Amino acid sequence: QEGMPQTLSSTSMFTPCGFSPHLHTSKEGEQGGLIFQDGNLTSASLDALIQHLIPTTDYYPEKAYIFTFLLSSRLFIEPHELLSRVCHKCIEQQRLDDPVLDKARIRKFGPKILQLLTEWTETFPYDFQEERMIGHLKDMIHRIAPCDEAYWKKMNQLLQALNQKLATLSHGQEGIVKISAAVSDKLVAFKSKPPSIQREILSVCSDPYTLAQQLTHVELERLSHIGPEEFVQAFVHKDPLDGTKTCFSEQKKTSNLEAYVKWFNRLCYLVATEICMPAKKKQRAQVIEFFIDVARECFNIGNFNSLMAIISGMNMSPVSRLKKTWSKVKTAKFFILEHQMDPTGNFYNYRTALRGAAHRSLTAHSNREKIVIPFFSLLIKDIYFLNEGCANRLPNGHVNFEKFLELAKQVGEFITWKQVECPFEQDPNIIHYLHTAPIFTEDGLYLASYESESPENQTEKDRWKSLR
Repeated sequence: QEGMPQTLSSTSMFTPCGFSPHLHTSKEGEQGGLIFQDGNLTSASLDALIQHLIPTTDYYPEKAYIFTFLLSSRLFIEPHELLSRVCHKCIEQQRLDDPVLDKARIRKFGPKILQLLTEWTETFPYDFQEERMIGHLKDMIHRIAPCDEAYWKKMNQLLQALNQKLATLSHGQEGIVKISAAVSDKLVAFKSKPPSIQREILSVCSDPYTLAQQLTHVELERLSHIGPEEFVQAFVHKDPLDGTKTCFSEQKKTSNLEAYVKWFNRLCYLVATEICMPAKKKQRAQVIEFFIDVARECFNIGNFNSLMAIISGMNMSPVSRLKKTWSKVKTAKFFILEHQMDPTGNFYNYRTALRGAAHRSLTAHSNREKIVIPFFSLLIKDIYFLNEGCANRLPNGHVNFEKFLELAKQVGEFITWKQVECPFEQDPNIIHYLHTAPIFTEDGLYLASYESESPENQTEKDRWKSLR
């Protein structure tokens, strides 16, 4: 059992401090087709990188390498094809086709290949929704199993864990789909200000702290479904060296990522709807102040995504044009929050706050302090620019591994954050309201806004006329 690599339970491979791109200590130079600079792997051919992933009796790849390569390899080769090649090379190198197996040798190799397959299934479970993947996995284990009874048990554990994980994930997806279908029917319904169409938010939850906690529940629930590979699959282009087929961009597997962005938009519109709905100026001001307090609690919790959605909702023009309403609001607190999320200097203030939260999370003693929910569309944008800004391949056809280390660092940090268990008690009533309360379309918001405070200028008057 000695020489068995540690299991993946530690997230140290993902956290920025534990993320060591120092995959080797050799100085400049080449080893087996891998190019190093100052001890860091910078580039290599795809074949050499695949070879570097494959364990042997006395070698096991570094955690950081496994994550980085499994994350980025899908830009060049589909996961089932990669696993197939890994298995073939193992069969060849360990002579698993021989009529008589070298048991002593395979007992050294077995735990390592099992470990690699375990890490793959734990970190990228969605890859294994494909029959072919499970096929390769079972084939590999069947070949080594005659050498050690324990390998069967290990395979069953691995498959059970995987099934459980996939079941939870797809159950979550179904829930989200049902809700969005129910909600989209309601969206279109309200173009004009309806006679009190709903309980308003304050009747469901009047405590800003509680609402911020429930928003955090929704955020963490939705984050937990996003696979790390979705960040890469969002940008899969045709691989220039392989002119025949696009690298599975036909089936972009990014549905959880898209569902999460939709949730952000829904929250913006919900905030705007709640503010534009009340007939009385005093009530509208009260709702604005309530949301300012909710946003501030989100900031304190480390939930930057809800914070940004609330601020965006308040900044939508049907809301920001309500001058008389805003004159009744104590706006100092709002300006502080807006300043935090100010896009100037590429969101300098927010990035500073995020780094503070990330640091707090690393040294946290409780789940409460571990929470970091990044402003999601900015995270996607960062990854997008990283992807667009550097080539996947160098002129000599080598894979640009330096780029993928940077990508893995950003995505890996996100994985650490999405694994946090929500420490707050869930309030099904509030969560149901957040997902299903009817919201105005953009036109509906303008109509409600003009009915609350009549148009100020010709543009607004024309708009109101055309809407009616």
